[in-house]
Amino acid sequence: MESLVYHRHTCRLCDSPKVPLALKLTDCPPVDAFITEEKRSVAQPRFPINLYLCETCGHGQLLDVVSPKLLFGDYIYTTASSPGLVNYFRDYATHVVSKVKPAPGSRALDIGSNDGTLLSFLKAQGLSVLGVDPASEVATSATAAGIETLPCFFNSQVGTELRRTRGDFGLVTANNVFAHSDTLGDMADGIRALLAPNGVFVFEVSYLLDMIENMVFDFIYHEHLSHHSVKPLQIFLKRHGLQLIDVERTASKGGTIRCYAQLAGGPRVESPEVPRLLLLENEYGLYRLETYTAWGNRIDAAKVRLNDLLTKLKTEGKTIAGYGASATGTVLTYHFGLGGVMDFIVDDNPVRQHRYSPGDHIPIVASTALAERKPDYLLILAWRFADMIIARNQAYLTQGGHFIVPLPEMRVV
Repeated sequence: MESLVYHRHTCRLCDSPKVPLALKLTDCPPVDAFITEEKRSVAQPRFPINLYLCETCGHGQLLDVVSPKLLFGDYIYTTASSPGLVNYFRDYATHVVSKVKPAPGSRALDIGSNDGTLLSFLKAQGLSVLGVDPASEVATSATAAGIETLPCFFNSQVGTELRRTRGDFGLVTANNVFAHSDTLGDMADGIRALLAPNGVFVFEVSYLLDMIENMVFDFIYHEHLSHHSVKPLQIFLKRHGLQLIDVERTASKGGTIRCYAQLAGGPRVESPEVPRLLLLENEYGLYRLETYTAWGNRIDAAKVRLNDLLTKLKTEGKTIAGYGASATGTVLTYHFGLGGVMDFIVDDNPVRQHRYSPGDHIPIVASTALAERKPDYLLILAWRFADMIIARNQAYLTQGGHFIVPLPEMRVV
């Protein structure tokens, strides 16, 4: 039987064996494994989510690799289910096309294209589009909807074959998938194989510096094998015949960088933003273990503050529910030990409702349950969206309810 997890001993980007532990979080089940009623009695295996820091190139990463089949085989998430993301990708497509200026009709490939939302906007911009995504049902649906999508993991073999059968690509995109692969070098080789001489590879990843600054430790989980920063990426891309030419910072997902790369020796000039961010990372101490020890201490202090409050409320007989059945909510629940505190979890996504949370098997219900069950306190697990959640649930507040926002600084509304 295939092992569900293995531990690698070298850096994913530069192969250095010097990768000490930087931040230890609590083991938990696959964070998106929200289960149905019939599986509720089955115990779910837990896996480590520990962050390691390469002493050679500075890359932050998980070394415990959970089987992609377990994590992505039954993947139910689609981009279109998030209205905010649809608008985000519409703007993304317009911005990238105006910046990169691919020739009209040139080919665009999206790696990890999901339901083809981004590609539909690139197609509207006059590009010939193709998607690659390993979630076979999602890929089949996207193709049926007019966005051809190959149901596979992208690697050097796929890149070489696409170059042979389709020609080169003027634009290659990969959004929040460059964090998911344990074989990033092979993926980069595939991109190099099919990129046109004047083509650009654009990818988005969460930014490790922002994660520390904004207390977004709950973004560290099994699917996110890499937590990127500019220096390690520059070294890595160069190693695979690519050159980092620009980086844009955005506030998305608690802090994201959008990176632009070309073939080594390509026609585009490096933006001054690249050396500026390299200097910033160095000054911040992003490649030093002490920075992560200090971060761990801040996380522990936040955990103590929250649990002190919850214990006090429980002794007063108050009822507590959660809000936000998300991957990050699973990490927060396990690391802060919240499983026994919440009677149920509210979520606005119908796909999550009538399921149970990973491991703890807390029932997930629609927000309509708030009017019926009237919990005294709602703990916002999806805390990065706290303002939006509170604005949407004013009726709960007016009937005497309270929101607890656990991070970045705990507050009660």
